[in-house]
Amino acid sequence: MISKEVLRHLVTGQKTRIEKPGDYVKRTIFPQVRDAMGDNRVLILAGIRRSGKSTLLMQLMKSTDTYCYFNFEDERLLAFRAEDFSLLDEVLVEIYGPAKTYFFDEIQNVERFETFVRRLQDNGKKIVITGSNATILSREFGTRLTGRYKLFEIYPFSFAEYIMFQNIAVRKESLYLTDEKAALIRAFGGYVESGGMPEYLKNNDPDYLRTLYDNILYRDIIARYSLRRQKLVRELVAILATTVTRPYTYNSLKKSLGLTNAITVKEYISYLSDAYLFFELLRFDYSIKKQLGAPRKIYSIDKALCAMNSISLTPDKGRYLENIVFIELMRTGGEISYFAGTRECDFIIRDRKKVTAAIQVCYELTGENRERESGGLIEAMETFGLPEGTILTYDQEEEMQTAGKKIVITPVWKWLLTGALGIPGGLSYPTVRSCIISYQ
Repeated sequence: MISKEVLRHLVTGQKTRIEKPGDYVKRTIFPQVRDAMGDNRVLILAGIRRSGKSTLLMQLMKSTDTYCYFNFEDERLLAFRAEDFSLLDEVLVEIYGPAKTYFFDEIQNVERFETFVRRLQDNGKKIVITGSNATILSREFGTRLTGRYKLFEIYPFSFAEYIMFQNIAVRKESLYLTDEKAALIRAFGGYVESGGMPEYLKNNDPDYLRTLYDNILYRDIIARYSLRRQKLVRELVAILATTVTRPYTYNSLKKSLGLTNAITVKEYISYLSDAYLFFELLRFDYSIKKQLGAPRKIYSIDKALCAMNSISLTPDKGRYLENIVFIELMRTGGEISYFAGTRECDFIIRDRKKVTAAIQVCYELTGENRERESGGLIEAMETFGLPEGTILTYDQEEEMQTAGKKIVITPVWKWLLTGALGIPGGLSYPTVRSCIISYQ
């Protein structure tokens, strides 16, 4: 049980902080989230810690008439229980006045939170919550609010958001004008090096990353799942960070960790994925059984966090480039897998059961690797009847015809921005385009 006075103190302090003016980068997902404010579903903003979820909440508050806000990420709330929600509601009304919309940060820290959310929703309130574990949120809401919530996943800055953060003006012509193009390429180099975690980009402090990583590891994984083998979790993270983008099996990881049971590895990777640290990519196969039994690939949420945990002494720029492409594909919500036949293609994009695109990522096409890189792409294109495929590089651009197929070679930085600027050839981001153009 928690006292009303403590809650009143917390709510007042939090209200003062969120009302302070700030210069925030408008997230490209903002228009989609704002549009979803018009119905009666609970909105969930889920993502890794410090990826900008709370900032997005503040942006939503500015476009909301009457609201109240509470952040459950406070050590003084360790005694908070489900029965305290009614008391919290009284304090919120007392300090904010009657509100139509409730904003909650990290509410999944409280057991049975979904019962209170359901009651608010039944009373006609709009609820927006953030959380750092999508599985927990989805599982709890799946039992109490089936079909009555919508999940948005929040990732670190995209390249489009990164250049907004860097105050770099960009327009369609920027991709072709020498000086402006050079500025974008330099900016992309910084993005590849530093990743997209907002706070880290502000202070560039490795200690901040270490503290963030420790918080995620202990609070979102070790403490949440009551794991005793902390050293094993750290060793697994180091192996995954070192082998990012490469195939692996649970059995191979089991042997590397000196375990006797691959189930432990599978469970630990699922915990890391739930906390948004790593993502698994399955191999394409029409047979679900074969797909689940095939080697998987691992990708990291952010380059800086990945590099901090990697034990490799020679960073592979090509793998970091591929990781950026993967996260961008995840950001768009597409169905992704990798292709492995005689040769391999990095990404296959599906719309339901139909394969719509094939993408290969290579830092630089050379005389030595051109046939290998294009060969894997062509095999995938032939397998799925695709007339065109894409090879993404750091800064090469051309088109080639081979085996009756068209291959478009494009710099990753341009591919990331063409959709944002409404130019054919990239991913489709109408909301990104509106944010970038308005930011100039």
